[in-house]
Amino acid sequence: MKNKLHLKDLDCNAKYFLSAFLITMAIGITIGLAYVYITTNMSSEGTVEQFNGSQVKNSTEIPEKFPKPLENMVLTTHDHILSFAMISLLVGGIFYFTSIVTGKLKTILLIEPFISSVLMFISMWIMKYLNSSFVLLMMLSGIATYLCWYIMIGVSLYELLMKKNKLFPL
Repeated sequence: MKNKLHLKDLDCNAKYFLSAFLITMAIGITIGLAYVYITTNMSSEGTVEQFNGSQVKNSTEIPEKFPKPLENMVLTTHDHILSFAMISLLVGGIFYFTSIVTGKLKTILLIEPFISSVLMFISMWIMKYLNSSFVLLMMLSGIATYLCWYIMIGVSLYELLMKKNKLFPL
């Protein structure tokens, strides 16, 4: 059964409401990426150091970053898995009603953030406790998650604000 309701067909109030929400989500997601940049320098070495702690050359040196304890790892995983699932649900729930992207591509964009979020945090645990090379899987799954979110937000905003009607119709 084809979806007959599309974002472009909503009334102006609904379009503004959903647009404000999506813009706010994009700002929040971007601030999250800024935090990742500040704490890891967006590098594999910085990411490993963020979780495993700084390497020290001798026993009298104080590390710049301490290893994350188990309690912190559990809390980080819990908070992020839940919040990433909610972001994916809310952004995906709006994106579902776009008419621009359809078929398998739409399904991939809707489902992928859930899969990548779980992979990201599984690889974080493996990187921390078993093999630091899993930082690459963590980074790739993070890129995939954020890329899908930004694509869904961008396409949804385009349809809400520009498709069918003039920009910001009254």
